Order: sequence, then structure tokens, then C-alpha cells
Amino acid sequence: MPVVIEAIVVSAVMMLIFSVGFFLVYLLAIAMFPVEKGLSKIIWESAAQKQPKTLPTPRKGTFQDFSRKH
Repeated sequence: MPVVIEAIVVSAVMMLIFSVGFFLVYLLAIAMFPVEKGLSKIIWESAAQKQPKTLPTPRKGTFQDFSRKH
């Protein structure tokens, strides 16, 4: 087999293997999506319980107050 044809065949096989691997990772991501969504919901709900519902509003100062401080 000539070297040029062998290089083309090897390159094509390598691209095919990469494509199949990428496709398998894509299928794994699709299969794991419901699990990730459920875990994300659990984490957000637990974080929401720890934080207060309303955040205190910061005191608004004027430009003159800023000028006096600095």
C-alpha cells in the first residue's frame, strides 16, 4: 500500500474514532441531564433555606457625603 493512501486511511480512522468518542460523551451527557437537574434543584433549595429572604438595602449617600469621607 502506498504511503499516501496509508496516511489517508490512518487519518480517516483517527477522525472516525474521535467522532465516535465525542458522540458517546454527548450521549452520556444527555443521559445524565436528569440527574444533574435534580441535584441542582436540591442544592438551590438548601441554599435558599440558609439565606434570609430579604436582603438589607444599603444606605444611599450623596456625593457630598462621599466627598467628606475621601
